[in-house]
Amino acid sequence: MARCLFILIIILLLFTLHVSSEEEFTEELLFRPLPDRKVLSHFHFESKVPPTTVYGHHHRLFPKAIYQLVHKYRIKEMELSFTQGRWNYDSWGGFDPISSSNAKPPGVELWAVFDVPPDQVDTSWKNLTHTLSGLFCASINFLESSTTYSAPDWSFRSLSGNLRYGSLPREAVCTENLTPWLKLLPCRDKSGLSSLMNRPSIYSGFYHSQRLHLTSDEFDPVALHGIVLEQTLTIVIQPDALETHAAFSSSRKLQPSWSMSSLFGKTVDGKCALAKSSNVYVQLEGGLVYNMKDTWNNIEGNDGEIVQEVPYEVSPDRMMKEINSFHKDGYSILYGFSINNYHSSKPFDLGFWWKLPVTWSCVKAPLRVSRFLMGSGNEKGAIALSLQSTEWSQSLLKADNNIEKCNLRMYVDGISQSLGDIIEKMSVSPSEDKVSPGVMEMVLRLPCDMKSASLTLEFDKGFLHIDEYPPDANQGFDIPSAIISYPDFQTRLQYKLDNASIKSPMVSKMQERRTILSYTEVLLVPLTTPDFSMPYNVITITCTVFALYFGSLLNALRRRVGEEERLLKSKDKSTGKLQLLLSKMFAKLRGKPWEPPSTPPPPSSSSKFISSKVILKIILIAAIAFGWQYYDG
Repeated sequence: MARCLFILIIILLLFTLHVSSEEEFTEELLFRPLPDRKVLSHFHFESKVPPTTVYGHHHRLFPKAIYQLVHKYRIKEMELSFTQGRWNYDSWGGFDPISSSNAKPPGVELWAVFDVPPDQVDTSWKNLTHTLSGLFCASINFLESSTTYSAPDWSFRSLSGNLRYGSLPREAVCTENLTPWLKLLPCRDKSGLSSLMNRPSIYSGFYHSQRLHLTSDEFDPVALHGIVLEQTLTIVIQPDALETHAAFSSSRKLQPSWSMSSLFGKTVDGKCALAKSSNVYVQLEGGLVYNMKDTWNNIEGNDGEIVQEVPYEVSPDRMMKEINSFHKDGYSILYGFSINNYHSSKPFDLGFWWKLPVTWSCVKAPLRVSRFLMGSGNEKGAIALSLQSTEWSQSLLKADNNIEKCNLRMYVDGISQSLGDIIEKMSVSPSEDKVSPGVMEMVLRLPCDMKSASLTLEFDKGFLHIDEYPPDANQGFDIPSAIISYPDFQTRLQYKLDNASIKSPMVSKMQERRTILSYTEVLLVPLTTPDFSMPYNVITITCTVFALYFGSLLNALRRRVGEEERLLKSKDKSTGKLQLLLSKMFAKLRGKPWEPPSTPPPPSSSSKFISSKVILKIILIAAIAFGWQYYDG
C-alpha cells in the first residue's frame, strides 16, 4: 500500500509540473495593407485560467461570467461571432489563417460542443442561447427553436461530439453588442490596445466582426490547459491618405499612408497593466513582397539588418520572415512592435508611409464560391451553387501528391455528367414542419483541371401558418450562408521565431494547421404571404356587429314604457302654458277667435305601438346575429 501511494504521489507531482499555475492575459494588434487601398486591423486578446482542480474557483483576470457559463452547461468548445458586412474573398484573401478564422457570415453565428449525454444536448443548447442573449444584449434566444439550429457532421471536421450550429443572418450589430464584449477584458477599453476601439471608426468600416472562441478541458479526466478564451475583432477600414513627400514618375496610384491615430483617432498610452505582453504587428503578404523586388535592393543586409531602401517606411523593433512559404513567388514579412515601454507622456502611434506605388493580389481560396436563386413565381424555385477555380488552384493542388484525383470524370464548362462521379458522399436531413430545418451536406471530389462547376437544388414553395411569418414577412425569408470547407488543404504561416515572438499567442495561432473555411452569400427567398389586413378587417366588423347587437338589446331590455309616458306628460305640462300663450298671441294677430288645442290620443295605443316596435327590433337583431354566427362558424 505504501508503494502504491508513493507512485500516485509522483504521478500527481509530474502532472502538476505540466499545468500552468497562473492566469494569463495578452493583447495584440495586427495591421495588414490590402490590395484595394484598405487596411485590415485585427485585435487579438487571449485569457487563460488553469484547471479548477489546480487553481480553484476564484479568478483574478478571467471573466467570471464565462467561467460559470462553461461549468453550468459543460461546454468543451464554443464560438460566437457578430458580423456586419461581407468579407471580400477576391480582394482580401481567403487562404491565410486570419481570413479563414475571422471571415464570418453576416449577423450572428453560434456553434458549441457540449460534454453531456446526447439526450441533454438540445436542452443545454436552448439554455445557452438564453444566457448568451442576456450577456451580449442580442436576439440569440431566437436560436432556441428547433427550426433554427442543426447538428452538422462534416462541416466542422476538426470537431467531434455533441455539436449544435445556428445563425441569425438578419441580426443587426451595434455598440450594444460590443460593450458587453469589452467588459470581458481585464482593462475593458480604458487602457491598452482596446482603448483604440473608437466606435465611429469601427462601425463606419467596410467590414467588422467581433468573435469569441473558448476551449475547455475542465471535464476531461486529465485537465492540462483549463479554459482558454480568445477574443478577436477584425476590421477593414478605408484610411484617410496622409501627406507624403515621396516623388516618383509612374502612372500607378500610390497606396494611402496611414497611422493608428488616422485610423482610430487615438494613440496608445501604454499596455494594459494586467497584460503579460502587449505587441503590435504589421504583416506584408508574399505577393506584396514579391512585387516590391523591382523597387528595392534587398530586404536584409549582410548581418541580417533591415535595409530601409524599400517602397515603404516603418521602424519596427524586430522582423520575422516566413519560412517554407506556400506562395510560389515570395514570402510574407511580419514586423513586431512592443509597447511595454510606452506610457501617457510617451504614447505609441504606429505609422506606415508608402514611398513608391506597388500593386499585388492576395492568396485566394481554392475555389470562388457563390450562391444565388433561380426561378420565378410563388410555386417553385431553385438554389444554385457556382464553383469557379481561381488562379491559385494549380499551385494549391501541387501540395497534394495524389495524382489519381486528376483521372476523375465530371462535367466541365456546362457538360453534364453523372452525380456519382462528383459527389463522394452526401447526408440529407429533410426539414420537418415546425420541428427541424432542412440540412444537406456533401463531400465533392473535383478534378485538378476543373474550370467551373455548378450544383442546382430545386424546391417547392409552401404556405405557412400565420403565426410562422416574421413581422416583416413581405421582405422575404433569409437562408443562412452555406459553409464551404477544404479538408485536403490546410493553411498556416511559419515564421522564423525568436525568444520575444515565441510568447505571442497570435503568431502561434498563425502557425497552427487549420482547415480552410469560407462562406457564401445570404439568400433572401420571397414566399407567398397572405393579406395580413384580413384578420384586422374580420375583427373590426365582428366587434362592430356585436356592439350593435348587444347595445340595441340592452337598450330595448332596459327601456320602460310607463316611465316614457310620464316623461312625455311632464314635458307637456311644462311647455303647455307657453304654447297656450303663443297660440292666443297668434290668434289676436290674425284677427281670428282662439280655439283650445285638441286632446292627445289615449296612451294605450302608443304603448302598444312602442312595444310592437321594440319586439320587431329585437327579432331583427337576433336574426342578424344568428346569421352572422352561422356564417362565421
